[in-house]
Amino acid sequence: HFSYNQSQMSAEAADRVAAVGGSRPSTPLQTSWFEFLLDGSLLEKHLEKSNPVQLIIQFLEQASKPSVNEQNQVQPPADNRRNRTLKLLALKVAAHMKWDLDVLEKGLTIPVLNMLLNELLCVSKVPPGVKHVDLDLSTLPPTTAMAVIIYNRWAIRTIVLSSFPEKQTKPGPHQMNIIVQQEKEMTENILTVLKEQAADSISVLEGALRLKKDFYVHTLRTLDLLAADAAANGETESSTAGLRISADELHCQVHYDLGGIFFQHGFTDQPAFEKARDHFRQTKELLRKLDSTVHVHLDEKRLAGYWNACKAMTGDCEPSDPQSTLYDQINSLIRANNYQAVIEAFIKDNVSRSLPNHFRQSVLREFLYKVQQGESGLDLVCHKLCVCNAVRDALEGEVLSVRFQQLLFKPRKLMVDFILEVCTRSLEKDRPSETSRRHMANFLKTLCESLEDLSLVFVVSSHKLFMELLKEEERKVLVEQMRKRSATINLSGKPLPSFYDIPASASVNIGQLEQQLILSLEPRRIRQILIELHGMAERPFWRVNSKWEVPPDYINVILGIKDNLTKDLVYILMAKGLHCIAIKDFVHARQLFSACLELVTEFSPKLRQVMLNEMLLLEVRAHETMASEGSKERPPPDLVSRVRGYLEMRIHDLPLRQVVGEECVAFMLNWRENDYLTLQVPPSLVMNNPYIKIGQLLASTCKELPGPKESRRTAKELWDVVVQICSMSIQHKRNNDGRVGLIKHRESSMGIMHRSKFITFIKKLREPLVLTTLISLFVRLHSIVRDDIVNEVTAEHLSIWPSTLPNIQAVDVEAVAVTVKELVSYALTLNPNNQSWLITQADIYFVTNQYSAALNFYFQAGAVCSDFFTKAVPPDVYTDQVLKRMIKCCSMMNCHTQVAVLCQFLREVDYMTAFKALQEQNSHDSMDSFYDYIWDVTILEYLTHIHHKRGEIEKRQIAIKAIGQTELNTSNPEEVLQLAAQKRKKRFLQAMAKLYF
Repeated sequence: HFSYNQSQMSAEAADRVAAVGGSRPSTPLQTSWFEFLLDGSLLEKHLEKSNPVQLIIQFLEQASKPSVNEQNQVQPPADNRRNRTLKLLALKVAAHMKWDLDVLEKGLTIPVLNMLLNELLCVSKVPPGVKHVDLDLSTLPPTTAMAVIIYNRWAIRTIVLSSFPEKQTKPGPHQMNIIVQQEKEMTENILTVLKEQAADSISVLEGALRLKKDFYVHTLRTLDLLAADAAANGETESSTAGLRISADELHCQVHYDLGGIFFQHGFTDQPAFEKARDHFRQTKELLRKLDSTVHVHLDEKRLAGYWNACKAMTGDCEPSDPQSTLYDQINSLIRANNYQAVIEAFIKDNVSRSLPNHFRQSVLREFLYKVQQGESGLDLVCHKLCVCNAVRDALEGEVLSVRFQQLLFKPRKLMVDFILEVCTRSLEKDRPSETSRRHMANFLKTLCESLEDLSLVFVVSSHKLFMELLKEEERKVLVEQMRKRSATINLSGKPLPSFYDIPASASVNIGQLEQQLILSLEPRRIRQILIELHGMAERPFWRVNSKWEVPPDYINVILGIKDNLTKDLVYILMAKGLHCIAIKDFVHARQLFSACLELVTEFSPKLRQVMLNEMLLLEVRAHETMASEGSKERPPPDLVSRVRGYLEMRIHDLPLRQVVGEECVAFMLNWRENDYLTLQVPPSLVMNNPYIKIGQLLASTCKELPGPKESRRTAKELWDVVVQICSMSIQHKRNNDGRVGLIKHRESSMGIMHRSKFITFIKKLREPLVLTTLISLFVRLHSIVRDDIVNEVTAEHLSIWPSTLPNIQAVDVEAVAVTVKELVSYALTLNPNNQSWLITQADIYFVTNQYSAALNFYFQAGAVCSDFFTKAVPPDVYTDQVLKRMIKCCSMMNCHTQVAVLCQFLREVDYMTAFKALQEQNSHDSMDSFYDYIWDVTILEYLTHIHHKRGEIEKRQIAIKAIGQTELNTSNPEEVLQLAAQKRKKRFLQAMAKLYF
């Protein structure tokens, strides 16, 4: 999570935050920020009359300002009392605003709000290094749980808000542009992380909905208590500390936020619309139920819009809601292709005016889009809907649309008849208002003035409605004007076009061509459209679609092409090809890239090599995609040779994308081309390319596994490189009290690459031995930095790594903890049946006290290597250590009978633990239903004794019945006793698996 791994902002980030604060317009503050540090009571007085959001920006800006040391080097913000107080002041301002995300999102940029909420997580004592999705909210202190909920609400809201179109900012001075660009980059980085973690955030909030108790959020008072270290007496963690928010209020808000994210997902995953609809339904129900909505901040108009949109997308209907029923009817008619009924509904709505204009316009746009897609027979429907909308506009005194004006250029008599029919039916039947009559009369006059064919003018002027609405004098003047105009037209020899026609048709033509340009994936057609567009207007058509993006590494080379048509063509072909690769449409991607290669070969050797590199990446990704979908086919030798050629390529001044080299190295590792990476790759490459360096070390280590002790030399090199990547730069600084302290700077570049890039690279690997090696390395590193001998995580090949670290203080403990979890989780997505990885995952949960999750994975590990417990689990899987951990998990969850059963699995039955467990009376498992799985007569006899002592006659009888089974008779041969034990082991493990899977 961005919040856990990057909680300390770098110097550059601090500058950006400062820039944000400086760039926002605000009223000047009468009180300087430092005065709040000097007078603790000043904040509350000041909040009543100031701009609270501006205060947050100022406090965080000051708290995150970098310092400069004596060598003039920029240092990260110091972790001192001043900065901690400033961050706390920012939190207190947000608490004064009752953590209203609506207001905070409007006033703060994403980087600033991210910093604020990370600080909230920190002061709320959210366990570091543990993903929020792995936390049990019900067991956390109320304010801690609420901090997690607020953060994850903001995460999904930010993802939704970022998907809305934004107005482009106008370029300003050069320095300001750099600052804006830096802020934009930081925002994009945060959004990338939030989107990666979106599923986790959704799970956290869904978990919050299962909690039925009231919630408490930090107030100015509880934050003061934290500052005074009053948490020692538990007051800030008690159930009544903080501002109370009822479960219904919080659930209402969370349902609304979840509805928003699922609605966004619906455009790529149709069933998500149903989830969104269910969340919005719950929101509406809770809003009706709540007497007070002080802590619910949502836009009810937007909620209504979401609700109607969801019902339209899911085909739902709610008869009790009359306003929505009309939307539903129209949408269901469109789905049923009953277009005449849609037109009828629009005509009736001209009288009732129930449907908003924007909805009617969106229906017309939907039909126009269908026409553009080539659906036949819809032109007339579009024309009729356009007429209905024009009459509605006229009745409301609005300006008539250009589309309707074009329709009147050369209409047929049938269309004029239809216009008059709509006009007649759109007026109230009994007594139309004077305003409606006047607007309709003006519309009919405009209609006559727009028609060039006198015979059609006569059709209008002789209509009953025309005669009723226009006075005789008005009719005479209008008809005379028409005759004069007709004479002028006849004298000119050819009819004059309508005022709207020439510019509008050209504009529509360009718009249609641009639409085709966006949709087309056929290179020849794209070229033809661009030729036509350049013939009509001279402008950069590569900007038509904001979603078209080419890598920043290539942008200058492409935009440097002098011929505008060629520039547009190269840019669009590459952008479309890259999009096709992203959605795994490799067939179209090859066609687009081939056409682009053919084009650039004619004039630019540099761009030709760029396209060859991109085509190589395309083939690598295509082959990796096939492999991830189950294909065992090895890559052709030609592709392997091209990958080698790329890795060894040295062309001066050629823009190279790092991702190409990264994926080429991953490709070589995934297809076990270890000989090349270990023996044939040139030494200069290893020195200059960090991915090749890591690839070579991984290949060498894997190649020598399992091997003699000498093989540890390569493993030691790999270890040193990874430790450096996970280390932070450390500086010694003398504190105010004279003691020397340490400052750790997370965003260090001590390693050959940043940790985030290393993780991205790892997630492109899928070769089991490579992943096992990396898991083993990180598990060892995790064990060393945690320094907890009793609770160590296990993995394969641990013996090849060093057992100590010379500079343990430099290692980022949280980063290692998060990485090992991410790595194992990723590996299990590739192969959920790898018994070693499952045990490692179980151990990770065990050492972080997540006992239910740990048991789940321990049972999965046993199941995959025993055909779901139909065979005995191998003893090297369920070792005594694993079994003891399973026993502890059951004990911590108060499942004491399960503890007793598992004690029999050990090589030496642990009677002491079993007896102690059976003495417990608050067991949360089914107790006597597990007696059938006990084969050890001593334990059964003890059970009989315990129940007799307690007077539990029925349970005692069950225990006696279990002892009385003939196969458990101690006089039986050893083979019979072993068989009885194995049978009960299998049945017990299968029963437990059903509980936990």
